[in-house]
Amino acid sequence: MADRPEATGGKPATRRRGLLRLERASGFGGVRKVLSGLLGLFLFILALQLLKAGAKGLGPFVVDRLGVDSVASALGFGWIFAYVVMSGSPVAAIALSFFASDVIDKLQTFCMIAGSRFGASFVVLLLGFIYTLRGKARGRSLEMGVLSLLTTYVVYGVAIPIGAFILLSGAFDGFRPALPTRLFDFIEVVFDPIVAFAAGYLNAFLLFVLGVAVIMLAFTLFDKALPDLSKDAPVRGLEEHIYRPVVMFGLGCVITLFTLSVSVSLGLLVPLSAKGIARRENVIPYIMGANITTFVDTLLATLLLDKPEAFTVVLVEMLSVAVVSLIILFAFYSRFERLLLAASRRILRTRGTLTVFVVAILLAPLLLMLV
Repeated sequence: MADRPEATGGKPATRRRGLLRLERASGFGGVRKVLSGLLGLFLFILALQLLKAGAKGLGPFVVDRLGVDSVASALGFGWIFAYVVMSGSPVAAIALSFFASDVIDKLQTFCMIAGSRFGASFVVLLLGFIYTLRGKARGRSLEMGVLSLLTTYVVYGVAIPIGAFILLSGAFDGFRPALPTRLFDFIEVVFDPIVAFAAGYLNAFLLFVLGVAVIMLAFTLFDKALPDLSKDAPVRGLEEHIYRPVVMFGLGCVITLFTLSVSVSLGLLVPLSAKGIARRENVIPYIMGANITTFVDTLLATLLLDKPEAFTVVLVEMLSVAVVSLIILFAFYSRFERLLLAASRRILRTRGTLTVFVVAILLAPLLLMLV
């Protein structure tokens, strides 16, 4: 009998020790996230400087050899490059580095960034294929990818000419916020010696490749610094609201704002659909919202480039996508949803139709490069 109080008393003590260890671990995890974020920011700025330095020497190669000398070829280049790196944000930063080095003009930059969003959406379809190979929710997983691509293509297909018209009109030319000149002086003092050291050993092409590698590492560190939204917790309690387009639109905006990557936020649709949480009837507004706030990190990059016109380019792109998305959401969303769902069903009807669709979206940017 004497042992019972100790045994029962030991359980709370054990729980307290476990909670203490958990608090210490979570505290260490918070510090690690902060350090990852700071290191990611340092590498992000360094990558922009490396890309800008490499882009100056790559100008003739990009324009003459790759043929990126028109808005169509710029769109195709951004599209293909996003396929290669499996993300849109690094490609958007590369487009800005070309613009800062006067390799491409503002309209070509606008289209190259739009192309990067086309390519980034392909990640969702790729994840759907992986889930299919693993035998998990074959139809739902693939449909998330197809819907992500179709939604992006339609919204951007309308937004690109609208944004291009606004950009050429100069309506937003006066709105060009800039960071204090002291910050650019600080960037020059800290980063110029590193870039100069690298340029002493690498030619323009390798310097550019190094910049791509560094910016990919920076975004990886950003991912580690951000909360893990792949858990079930963020979507618990949303079931009763999940069918409301406005709620899903806002959710797509918020999650992409926190992850700073449309590839990540849209990629979440695949595991969520496999669990039956995200359904085809309610993911379209989520995708539309994600395609708006994905420009936040690109806007930040424009402020670090000492090229005020770059901010205008990205701002106009973000606003044009937002306007088109909001008009669809509030004016004729039901019809838009029916059309996309019908198109996705036709694409997924047989393996042959899906194969034709995949081949078409892989060839499309290559054909644009030839224009």
